[in-house]
Amino acid sequence: MPSWSGMVSDLIPSSLRLDRYVSEQLSLLSRSQIKTRSMEAWLNGKAVKLSRIVKPGDTLELFWTDPESTDLESENLPLKVIYEDSRVIVVDKAQGMVVHPGAGNRRGTLANALLYRRLRRWGDDNVPAGEGFRPGIVHRLDKDTSGVIIAAWDDEALAFLSDQFKRRLVRKTYIAIVQGVPKETSGRIETLISRDSRDRKRFAVSTGKGKSALTLYRVIRSRQGHALVLLRPRTGRTHQLRVHMRHIGHPIVGDPIYGFSDPLFPDVSLMLHAKSLSITLPGDVGQRTFKAPLPDRFHLIIERLNKT
Repeated sequence: MPSWSGMVSDLIPSSLRLDRYVSEQLSLLSRSQIKTRSMEAWLNGKAVKLSRIVKPGDTLELFWTDPESTDLESENLPLKVIYEDSRVIVVDKAQGMVVHPGAGNRRGTLANALLYRRLRRWGDDNVPAGEGFRPGIVHRLDKDTSGVIIAAWDDEALAFLSDQFKRRLVRKTYIAIVQGVPKETSGRIETLISRDSRDRKRFAVSTGKGKSALTLYRVIRSRQGHALVLLRPRTGRTHQLRVHMRHIGHPIVGDPIYGFSDPLFPDVSLMLHAKSLSITLPGDVGQRTFKAPLPDRFHLIIERLNKT
């Protein structure tokens, strides 16, 4: 995620809005880019709206998302395709694969692989990479989260699918192995989530400002101070499941950002998997459910817990 930090210049005009300062004085992003790239601002250590007035000497920190690349390079990368038709594709994303290109990740992403598949599918290999194509990836999975993800082959399908996510009509189910065993076998975690004031690259539960986040969980089984849980996010906040499980004292095993030291599994990767996705496809009346089988890394950990 690109960022900028510094002190507001002494030479700015009076009563200057933060968004105008970014576009006109710093020339970091245009006014339209500020919106499309979801820029967030922290003024003197506090999250503020972009309409906030800045003053000389204020400390300003900015964060924004990378745009979807319009000049992708196609790459023949292995994909586990769950379903595909002329409008959409559903993939079981491998752990370690980045979804969108960004700083330091221009190649090897799901978007690169989808471009290759698109060119090959329609037989237009002579078309320059990325020309007229924007990866229609509807939602995101963290790099180290594996499992079901859906993308659209055309803008109309993308809008149709995206609308369901915005209206919270999509049903997503994840499976995770967490540290400790929740006291309740099932529960509801409902909080506000905002960027961590001590580390802007992290997120945390907040009591004041933030975005509402709701996660339902159910313990499937427990062994040796660990639990296999089903997680059903009702909202789609960044790092939501990881933040929520940390919040109730049971972080996901292998989480390098929100986890605790685990003597049983000190070197494992993130044990979070998008198990299923229920959504209505273009042209359908009702929802379909797409599933990704439990990865080998889960079976290995479960076997070790059963033997311990």
